[in-house]
Amino acid sequence: MKIRIPATSANLGPGFDSIGLALSRYLTIEVLKPADEWYIEHNLPYVPDDKYNLLIKTALKIKPDLQPHHLKMESDIPLARGLGSSSSVIVAGIELANQLGNLQLSQAEKLQLATEIEGHPDNVAPAIYGNLVVASYVNKRVSAIVSDFPECAFLAFIPKYELRTSDSRGVLPNQLSHKKAVAASAVSNVLVAALLKGDLTTAGQAMESDIFHEPFRQRLVKEFYAIKKIGHEYGAYATYLSGAGPTIMVLAPQDKIDSLQEAISQLGFDGELAPLTVDTVGIYVE
Repeated sequence: MKIRIPATSANLGPGFDSIGLALSRYLTIEVLKPADEWYIEHNLPYVPDDKYNLLIKTALKIKPDLQPHHLKMESDIPLARGLGSSSSVIVAGIELANQLGNLQLSQAEKLQLATEIEGHPDNVAPAIYGNLVVASYVNKRVSAIVSDFPECAFLAFIPKYELRTSDSRGVLPNQLSHKKAVAASAVSNVLVAALLKGDLTTAGQAMESDIFHEPFRQRLVKEFYAIKKIGHEYGAYATYLSGAGPTIMVLAPQDKIDSLQEAISQLGFDGELAPLTVDTVGIYVE
């Protein structure tokens, strides 16, 4: 059995902790055989290969009496880069428990469990459902709406350095004034409405008008302003920080991606430029 979970890009600017999108990089878990103890084959640095791995810890949280297995883990989702690497493991752990324990969990039940474990729905929801997901987590209850994303292309600049979510959250203010909070909420509302209508020009303007987090986090990602400038020059819809960063996502018409990629590569930044597409499947088991 194989379990495949997509990478995710959260926030999309003003959709802070509530909007996420599934993208075409993947974590794959292969269940090889029953064993006396849990063991995971992988080549990820500093990641445990036993029951202390987040995958197994999550699965055992859902069903503590699971039969241990020998597993294989492969991932092209970089760690601590704002592409949902830990969320993909949490979702995979829930699905592992669901399959091995024959729990028959619904997608909504998986989302509730994943949000309780991760703390926010913005990364785990699209990893489960695929596509674009707008979600909230209030009074321990998750609500989520899944929608197709308008036709476009994504270009991710993934820096070589990591940026821990805890560090990225550390630069955020403890509170916003009522006036700023209303303005920030209005921008987020326009983003959602524009995406559901398929108006990427208006959506892009909203993505670049965030008040909740990007003004505070952008200074942690030294490449951001130069890449955003290139985006404006080459007709991108928007440039935003993916999740907590440091990955920078450029959203553009398909026919602009090659020229954008060439222009950004000329900046000489140390990192990977990766064209991506929307994953429409979410959790996939074979």
